Amino acid sequence: MSQLFTPITLREVTVRNRIWVAPMCQYSAVDGVPNDWHLVNLGSFARGGAGLVFTEASAVTAEGRISPDDAGIWNGEQQNAWARIVDFIHGQGAKAGIQLAHAGRKASTYSGFTEQRGGVADADGGWRPVAPSAVAAEGLRQDPAPLDADGIAAVVTAFGDAAERAVAAGFDVLEVHAAHGYLLHEFLSPLSNRREDEYGGSFENRVRIVLETVREVRGRVGAAVPIVVRVSATDWVEGGWNEDETVRLAALLREEGVDLIDTSTGGNVAADIPVGPGYQVPFARRIRVEAGIPTGAVGLITEPKQAEEILADGSADVVLLARELLREPHWPLRAAYELGEDATDLWPVQYRRAAR
Repeated sequence: MSQLFTPITLREVTVRNRIWVAPMCQYSAVDGVPNDWHLVNLGSFARGGAGLVFTEASAVTAEGRISPDDAGIWNGEQQNAWARIVDFIHGQGAKAGIQLAHAGRKASTYSGFTEQRGGVADADGGWRPVAPSAVAAEGLRQDPAPLDADGIAAVVTAFGDAAERAVAAGFDVLEVHAAHGYLLHEFLSPLSNRREDEYGGSFENRVRIVLETVREVRGRVGAAVPIVVRVSATDWVEGGWNEDETVRLAALLREEGVDLIDTSTGGNVAADIPVGPGYQVPFARRIRVEAGIPTGAVGLITEPKQAEEILADGSADVVLLARELLREPHWPLRAAYELGEDATDLWPVQYRRAAR
């Protein structure tokens, strides 16, 4: 059996293969509530043979949304709407994961589906973002409110509340979003964190909120639920968050009971990023080897043989696909064919006449 189609077990959850759907924002929710679009979008990936389907970034508070159109998991209505989607994903044989997120200084922005760009005007329902420091993200609102100690504690609690709702909705895996320039990443990076208290300055202080958040989530959901953390391994800018610090953080997260590091890069500040096929894979490999924790690789992974090689050479334990699955939701079925795997069980019974 190929590595790509070997099941993987995290705690008490066994995922049928190592093709995972990366979180992809859809900007199609109303008041944070997912709807039929999310059911069909995420359901198509489960139907297409993926092992684990992650939702888009789902805000843990209303103020933590990237845009007014983001999905959320801060109330019961949202929880119930997600439960319906989770049930369908499970019905296709896949596992369901949710990405718990807070946008920080990148909140209250237009989704990009409209002509407006930048920060949402107050007249259009915008709000003041919060951040580690009063340092605005490029092109967005210029006045993020620095979080005080009570505000930080409230964010940590909100992640815990959201985690409980997610488990109640049936999600199998929880991902804490600490990447791409959103709130937790903003605390990690000296480029966005100018604090002089216990949450700023030294490495130990800048990682504090991430560790507190993971500790809170683990304490709320118990030992059985796998926790994944998505990180940006580097800001790609001198003086920013870097891969050495990421390896140190990953080792601390392992000690806190995190089961896998979903390894991305960038997103906090403008940077010259050397984008190319598998360009983030070396970061996943280094974390896996040096921090001793399973990793997921993501970023321009498009071909089955490429994905197989990433796993076979020990660079990562799973691969996460995004845009390639938008182009081809049944990519896992093609991958099985090209790698010589019997994919009969991956095909929905309604489609199996096409598998012959």
